[in-house]
Amino acid sequence: MERGALGMSGAALGSGSFVGKGIVSKLSKFSQEVPISSSSGKTKICQVRAVSTDSSKTGHRGRREQNVDGEFYVDRSCIDCDTCRWMAPDVFRRAGEQSAVYNQPSTPESRLRSLQALVSCPTGSIRTVTPSKDVLQAQDTFPLPIHEDLRGVYHCGFHSEKSFAASSYFIQRQDGNILVDSPRFSERLAKRLEELGGVRYMFLTHKDDVADHKRWQKRFNCERILHAIEVVPDTAEVEMKLEGTGPWTLGDDVELIFTPGHTRGHVCLFLKDRGAMFSGDHMGASMENEMFLDTVHNWFSVEKQLESFEALTSYNFTWLLPGHGRRLKFQDVDEKNAAIRKVVNDHRGLSSGRWN
Repeated sequence: MERGALGMSGAALGSGSFVGKGIVSKLSKFSQEVPISSSSGKTKICQVRAVSTDSSKTGHRGRREQNVDGEFYVDRSCIDCDTCRWMAPDVFRRAGEQSAVYNQPSTPESRLRSLQALVSCPTGSIRTVTPSKDVLQAQDTFPLPIHEDLRGVYHCGFHSEKSFAASSYFIQRQDGNILVDSPRFSERLAKRLEELGGVRYMFLTHKDDVADHKRWQKRFNCERILHAIEVVPDTAEVEMKLEGTGPWTLGDDVELIFTPGHTRGHVCLFLKDRGAMFSGDHMGASMENEMFLDTVHNWFSVEKQLESFEALTSYNFTWLLPGHGRRLKFQDVDEKNAAIRKVVNDHRGLSSGRWN
């Protein structure tokens, strides 16, 4: 395979520390099957998860005592993924290695952010005392534009327990829209993505964050991209399997960069025309908004990951959009490179660390 071309098999080219990974909870027993009749007359069985619960209930779904009184709260199933805390920092904070509500939303904007966090919570751990009448409106706000200076890039929300709450992104582009990693499948989200032009490619950074990739592929008939090293039985039918060490391209504006370390075949996506790096689990920002490298949940080689960090100093990006951790916007490439070098220097010779 030659550098500069997208390597694949089976298809032609037409186109943090992650706190709480060990205590991810199961949701099946907290949902119910509801028959829904479609316009064709057929009845489909849909699984619906409740938003509210009795606040006096104890056990796995009981309200954490660290929550302030009021409508919104976090229950004991929280896996400490940090999602709600960066989506609605005026409402949620960390308390005792889980999230909690420390300030009830007091404005329409704050309530919307809280509901967006509720929708995005991978374990349904954010609850309301009574059913929220406007939660469907909050669902329909996704995907959320990242920033006015980063046109055509969106946060999908709907984080998945299967991907340990990783963020997924949607990129609009002339040569085919891209879904970066997999959100939890939602037909409401799918319809919104359809309105934005649909999905031509699903780029999977590595094997951890594939979540509902099969359902998204079926919904949009998109071509999934994953490095061959990362393929497991669940992803055996991925349409494009990268081989070698790249880099690979998807048109003139997208470069796929081999970044081994977190896993053996991890790959980042560089959106060149907008200066954005989609880094998967390779790098992200801590709760203190500083670039970090998670050496606790490293499944291949910390030293290789440090080498891959250093390699990104040669790329001109100022936006960092990770799977885990918080997003970063650098003033310029020099600031980005200084942050990378600091991480590398701080970790040389270390065998463990935490991002928070």
